[in-house]
Amino acid sequence: MADAVGDRALRIAALVKQIPKFVEMRLGADGRLVRDGLDLHMNDYCRRGVRAGCELAEATGGSCTAITLGPTSADTVLREAILCGCAGGIHVSDPAFAGSDTLATARALATALERCGPWDLVLCGRNSVDADTGQVPAQLAEMLGLPLLTGARQLEVDGDTIHALLEHDDEWVRVEVDLPAVVSCAERLCDPCKVKNPEAWATVDPALIALLDAADLGPGPWGADGSPTRVGRTRLLEVERAGERLDGVGPGQVDRVVEVLRARGAFDADIDGPADEVARPVGDGDGGDVVVLGEPGRHRMNSELLGAGAGLAAAIGGRCVMSIDVVDDWEALSGQGVDKVLRHAGTIGAEDVAGMLESRLNRDSTWAVLAPGTAWGREVAARLATRLGAGLTGDAIGLEARDGRLVAFKPAFGGQMVAEITCTSAVQMATVRPGILPGLRPRPNGPFAIEHLDAVVGSRTRIIERHRDDDRDLLANATIVIGVGAGVDPTDLPEIEAHAAAIGAELCATRRVTDAGWMPRARQVGITGHSIAPRLYLAIGTSGKFNHTVGVRSAGTVVGINPDPDCDLWSACDIGMVGDWRTAMDLLIPGLVHELAR
Repeated sequence: MADAVGDRALRIAALVKQIPKFVEMRLGADGRLVRDGLDLHMNDYCRRGVRAGCELAEATGGSCTAITLGPTSADTVLREAILCGCAGGIHVSDPAFAGSDTLATARALATALERCGPWDLVLCGRNSVDADTGQVPAQLAEMLGLPLLTGARQLEVDGDTIHALLEHDDEWVRVEVDLPAVVSCAERLCDPCKVKNPEAWATVDPALIALLDAADLGPGPWGADGSPTRVGRTRLLEVERAGERLDGVGPGQVDRVVEVLRARGAFDADIDGPADEVARPVGDGDGGDVVVLGEPGRHRMNSELLGAGAGLAAAIGGRCVMSIDVVDDWEALSGQGVDKVLRHAGTIGAEDVAGMLESRLNRDSTWAVLAPGTAWGREVAARLATRLGAGLTGDAIGLEARDGRLVAFKPAFGGQMVAEITCTSAVQMATVRPGILPGLRPRPNGPFAIEHLDAVVGSRTRIIERHRDDDRDLLANATIVIGVGAGVDPTDLPEIEAHAAAIGAELCATRRVTDAGWMPRARQVGITGHSIAPRLYLAIGTSGKFNHTVGVRSAGTVVGINPDPDCDLWSACDIGMVGDWRTAMDLLIPGLVHELAR
């Protein structure tokens, strides 16, 4: 929903990105994505930015201009945006931009915006579904010196003020901020713009699209030369499911499911348990600081990051440092790996925390900075990386120290591929996907230093109210998950919740279910939701469409139940039953309870 009141004619920029369709993605011999011959289209979230921008422009008598960075072929997304109502397009294109990471991309776009501005409002997608870093909007806002509203679900412009409802992970934040500003759009802000007809694209007057090359933007550096991250070994993650399908949901079929689960280790406890205890560091810590950005109110996530930070610090002969606003349990921090606390009581806004930490991290020997892969963590890390000129890997699922440098393992295209990312900058940074790192690495308690940071000027974003409707940690860390699709009637959810409670499972859902409001947005799994890695995933009432199943590629074993023998679900399962989920679950759950209790 995007509305405007008042008499100010808004000049709006809508940033769009061209991406390949997931199902057609492949890698070349050099490990890079092959784009030639692929069906390319506009990023899903960017479609919301175009629609919202055009609606606001029309309501205020202003204009909306689409802007993209990409090769010559990327003009198709500009043509589509113009057909959807944009007054024109700006194509930032030059071979010099090849190899741009998020920082180099944001720098080129920011320069183009400044050259063609001024703008009242810059709209963009919350993230691109191919990379899922969510870094460019925040890095762009930092370079332009503007406030950022992340994940706008409702958007209204009243004169010089934006009123918005933001969708952040498992919480809602109602805010207001004065123009100009950058806004990233949530999936449900509005209907997407769509004119998926190449013949129609060809009718757009080329004169409506301005071309900017590297020479127009200045000396740079651009592209790979201006990118402080490097892509190393890249590999496709081929997930082979057994695909066994059983006709019927009687005792015989259920017994077979339990047999398969037992053979695949779905009932085994985590035999490795937590990692070995990490010794308290000795020496002067010359290896450098591993700084963990602690998010307010996210204790479990912060503990997970501290375990990773302490392990990295031990590997380089350094120290684990945590920045945090409020400490609820000082003693616990030591056992979680903290050697020093940077406390910024009273300062919690993402923009403010980044500004506060910049001078502190520039002053000391910071080796790496780790942040949670949440809306807050992504903005703090992206703004901080921009200030420091540091390389930032987004949504990492693994970290290691190798030859004195940080190696982050970055998934892309819904987890179909994973790349090793390193930074060339002195300070190396990564945001980390919640619930994905190994168990905590406890160590003996001991004293640690405390440094109080000076407060900074308050955030330009005014928070009106905020509340959480879920706890995303529960799903991220679950070992058993029941996935609910539109084939389940909402009146049956209490029955499913009872089944979940019996086996200690969490619930997740397809987009259609969360769109209908049956479950919180934080429970959505798939391309535009979360990716999870439970030991056992039970899919009921889901058709098996790729947009959802890509989010459970990392699950240990997948069991499907659906009455349609021809649905897509069976190829995404290790074993499945064709029949009514109610009958199947009534028989299956007692068997799972028995096995889990052994």
